[in-house]
Amino acid sequence: MSTSLDPEVRELRTDPDRPPVAVEQRHRVTTREKAVFGVIAVLGAIGWIMLAIVRGEQVNTVWFVVAAVATYLIAFRFYARLIEYKVLQPRDTRATPAEELENGKDFMPTDRRVLYGHHFAAVAGAGPLVGPVLAAQMGYLPGTLWIIIGVVFAGAVQDYMVLHLSIRRRGRSLGQMARDELGVVGGVAAILGVLSIMLILIAVLGIVVIGALAGSPWGVFSIAMTIPIALFMGVYLRYLRPGAVNEVSVIGVVLLVLAIVAGGWVAEHPTLSDTFTLEPITLAWLLIAYGFAASVLPVWLLLAPRDYLSTFMKIGTIVLLAVGILIARPVAQMPAVTEFASTGTGPAFAGSLFPFLFITIACGALSGFHALVSSGTTPKLIEKESQARLIGYGGMLTESFVAIMALVAAVSIDQHIYFAMNAPVALTGGEPGSAADYVNGLGLLSPGGTPIPPIDPSVLQNAAEGVGEETIISRTGGAPTLAFGMSEVMSAFGGDSMKSFWYHFAVMFEALFILTTVDAGTRVARFMFSDSIGNVPGMSRFKDPSWRVGAWICSLIVVAGWGSILVMGILDPLGGIYTLFPLFGIANQLLAAIALTVVTAVLVKQGKVRWAWVPGIPLVWDLVVTMSASYQKIFSDNPKIGYFAQRDAFVTARDAGEVLAPAKSAADMDKIIFNSLVQGTLSVVFAVLVIIVVAAAAVVVVKALRAGGLPTTEDEDVPSRIFAPAGFVPTPAEKRVLEQWQEAGLDPSPAASRGHH
Repeated sequence: MSTSLDPEVRELRTDPDRPPVAVEQRHRVTTREKAVFGVIAVLGAIGWIMLAIVRGEQVNTVWFVVAAVATYLIAFRFYARLIEYKVLQPRDTRATPAEELENGKDFMPTDRRVLYGHHFAAVAGAGPLVGPVLAAQMGYLPGTLWIIIGVVFAGAVQDYMVLHLSIRRRGRSLGQMARDELGVVGGVAAILGVLSIMLILIAVLGIVVIGALAGSPWGVFSIAMTIPIALFMGVYLRYLRPGAVNEVSVIGVVLLVLAIVAGGWVAEHPTLSDTFTLEPITLAWLLIAYGFAASVLPVWLLLAPRDYLSTFMKIGTIVLLAVGILIARPVAQMPAVTEFASTGTGPAFAGSLFPFLFITIACGALSGFHALVSSGTTPKLIEKESQARLIGYGGMLTESFVAIMALVAAVSIDQHIYFAMNAPVALTGGEPGSAADYVNGLGLLSPGGTPIPPIDPSVLQNAAEGVGEETIISRTGGAPTLAFGMSEVMSAFGGDSMKSFWYHFAVMFEALFILTTVDAGTRVARFMFSDSIGNVPGMSRFKDPSWRVGAWICSLIVVAGWGSILVMGILDPLGGIYTLFPLFGIANQLLAAIALTVVTAVLVKQGKVRWAWVPGIPLVWDLVVTMSASYQKIFSDNPKIGYFAQRDAFVTARDAGEVLAPAKSAADMDKIIFNSLVQGTLSVVFAVLVIIVVAAAAVVVVKALRAGGLPTTEDEDVPSRIFAPAGFVPTPAEKRVLEQWQEAGLDPSPAASRGHH
């Protein structure tokens, strides 16, 4: 039933006695809008020309910001709108799972602005911070192209479409949707793949946090303080001042800044400094304990306030970094493309540009992990189907911008310092003298192609002292490099004397950024695991995620899974991240292949074959990249690339009584041999599971094409009884509907005001 005075607008009701629950508006492009997007397109084109074509001795990093932002605005306005209108066709007269199944725990209509923060906080982890920094060793251009083009046509498409599919299926998880849509064989392979990959992802995120915090009392203290701050915020919102989101955010951010400043005092205090200087293995056990606590504690007590806190911090810091780049206008020190892109001998990670650049950048352009959140917590909280474009597609564009900022921070550092920080200690020797000799021997070239003069060891020592650290040599994992690059850019605010503050602020920001994904990831993995066990006869009680006993059992198993991989990575003489990041990248992209496979199959089953290219093209590209990378990691005879080749080389040396670098003892040799075997085996398992899922989907697609479509497991429509705007700012038509609810004395989203802060 529709009513409206304006012929361009239809107000839709599901109950004649209540105000409208949806607004349908034909969008006409005005002359003003054409002019605005014309200017954006011209600016974006100039940015791309400056980066890709007009390359001299110096490339200003301002053009990265211009090219990225212009591309995102055009993609969100036009490509995401095309997917919305032609492919997904959301209906706001239909109740979402949040409205239909609202229980105040897992299902709860949540204000779109708050949910955008929740979703972004949950998906934006280490990937967009670390991957681009490591990929910078191949030059600035390949990474920039993949991050921006990849997100528009692959990453944001996957996040948006998976979220829509899950909303239409009562918030079901990716593994469960695969089982429902692709049959038992494909479904079981998907569930096994998703769960095992999830454990690898969380473990690698943990290794990155520990790499940033090990030996840094400033960082450890600041991060430790975020837990009581988050607990205080949770209690404040729940009991002291319910609904005071802005108020508690200001208090949280002020306390956070105090924690960072106090961290500096702790680092200078002789006794406190020792107390908060922790070994990596100690940090690993503390992180495991935290992950367990965060996954079983009530969501309002730790997860929700940490999401609020970190979202303000994440977006605020990235905007500040972008402003710093516009003020300081640093130039790119790294060439557009380096020799490591073709030789595959880069110190940050081994392997050539194709396929390893694409799996290293991972989350900044396309991330399978996002599909788990888009089919995990977010569809259980969203008020209206039309909000999925803002939250799914828009949230991923924001993460891509984080990746671009990370890349800019990395490529604007002096190349010698960049490679000294990112090469493992086996290559640099860990001392300024040996590290300077190593980087001087790399034959580095400027962006214009001229050789860079060698550096003195004092350059590396002075760089460390400038940011208040004893050493920056071989601080691998990407996070310290990003912190160093951010301190250089942010010194636009306050000069060189503030570098130390900005460096430790950045370390704390990164660890906070990643911890949100560790705790949210553990909770999502717990939901998926209990869902999977619930399919076993006699175990149906596990289907209830709020059953305390089941929650504790599943959390313990999940934390034991990723915790054991984390400890293995920390004790790895190769530095953990150095060997695990390629596996992390491949696993994450294989997860994206599963998600895109499910989406493509569903579109064909629905008879939307002419739009199957939207998820189909990124799916084919992703499969080519990940299967090529998997093949090389499994079969390459280069020990720096192939896991089994590495194992064989170390076994041969051990049997001959030799100790190969980076191992320092026979025990180290045994660790490397064991780790290589585990990683090689996992590479095989992941690739086989994905092949089974794709094969199962191909069978379903062929059947659907022959039959002209097949039934899907989409749930029946349930009429909506609430109203909410689709975007951040309500349109004039949406404002008129909100006024009608007000005049009727009704709250358009009663569940949101009752159940959420």
